[in-house]
Amino acid sequence: MATRSRPASAPLTFDLPLSFVAKIEACRRGHGLKSGSDVIRLAIEQYNFEDYKPSQDQHRQMSVRIGVRQRAMLKRYARKKHASVGELLRLALESLPARAGAKKSKR
Repeated sequence: MATRSRPASAPLTFDLPLSFVAKIEACRRGHGLKSGSDVIRLAIEQYNFEDYKPSQDQHRQMSVRIGVRQRAMLKRYARKKHASVGELLRLALESLPARAGAKKSKR
C-alpha cells in the first residue's frame, strides 16, 4: 500500500518578541492557515531576500574599568530587565550627551 509522503521538514527554533507571536496568530487566522509553521513558510516564500540590506554597523570590543558598585548595579539591572550588560551600556551611552551641560534624554 503506497503512502503519501510529505516533503522533509526540519525544526527551526528562534526567539521572537511577543508582538511577533501575536502577528503570527493574526496572520494564521487572516490567511486561513492551520499553524504558525504555515505562516512562517508563507512569509519565507513571499519575502524578497535579494533586496534585503542588513545594517552594517561595525562593532569593536573594548575593555573599561568600572567600580564594584557600578558593576553590581549593572548586573542587577541586567537580571531584572532580562537584558545583557552590554545592552544596558549601549543604552546609557546613547543617552549621554556629547558635550557637558547639554540636555540629557532619559529613557
